[in-house]
Amino acid sequence: MAQRKSRTDRRIDLIEAARRAIIRHGIDGVQLSHVAEEAGLTSGAVLYHYPDLSELLVEAHHAAMERFYEQRLRRLGVVIDPIERLVMTIRSGLPTGPLDPDVRLLNELGGAAGRNRMYGVLLTSLFDRQVSMYQSILDTGTALGVFTLTSDSLTVARNLVALEDAYGYRITARHPIIGPEEAAELILSYARTATGNDLAH
Repeated sequence: MAQRKSRTDRRIDLIEAARRAIIRHGIDGVQLSHVAEEAGLTSGAVLYHYPDLSELLVEAHHAAMERFYEQRLRRLGVVIDPIERLVMTIRSGLPTGPLDPDVRLLNELGGAAGRNRMYGVLLTSLFDRQVSMYQSILDTGTALGVFTLTSDSLTVARNLVALEDAYGYRITARHPIIGPEEAAELILSYARTATGNDLAH
């Protein structure tokens, strides 16, 4: 006999279903019935766990955003060398390919940010946290004499995150000659100039 899912597990399943529904129908087009269909449940069952659909959609975006901050931060925690930390952070900030679900989800969020204040706040928060992550790496490398920055660390960090976003969008838009590897090298090219380091490790 199949074991009944816990409330927590069911909510996790619904967040995943919402992510799929947003990618399929767009953030402005997704409806309760779409989430229910993706989850294999009735609309009433979805509402039992999430009485407010907008709350579920926000949770779905939070799950995608975790990858680009919390997960990266955890990986950095076991790396000491600032050069390795910078290269790792740059490479982990890009889509795995055009169908990367997390980045497609964030693209949907970005498209709606001008119309929905909450989505704008979420994206701004993610941007600022990523900037602080890069800035910490740059400041540490500078203090150790490994980096000689061409601008202050905040400016370089903001440019790195902006390049992640721009090239990430190009990848999901299926640019014919810019894939994850090419995008990483383009960002690393800027980082080499900005840090005065060849970033070899």
